[in-house]
Amino acid sequence: MSLELRYFAWVRERIGSPGESLDVPGEVTTVGDLISWLANKDEGYAAAFAEPDIIRAAIDHEHVEHDAALAGAKEVAFFPPMTGG
Repeated sequence: MSLELRYFAWVRERIGSPGESLDVPGEVTTVGDLISWLANKDEGYAAAFAEPDIIRAAIDHEHVEHDAALAGAKEVAFFPPMTGG
């Protein structure tokens, strides 16, 4: 499956890119699977996803939980928790 990935704030800084297009393996079926798969790519990804439970995600501009299915997704965005103020 081919996905457009977008990274924001310190996730982007640790990976070193605002986004990319990737072909993900078939066994990657949820957002949580994608986070785990990305965390194993290299040190930058490992640092960005070191605490997966705090990472927020959106599929095609809609906020989702980590158990959300990737089937039919075009874009997945990752960002750290946000605070108001």
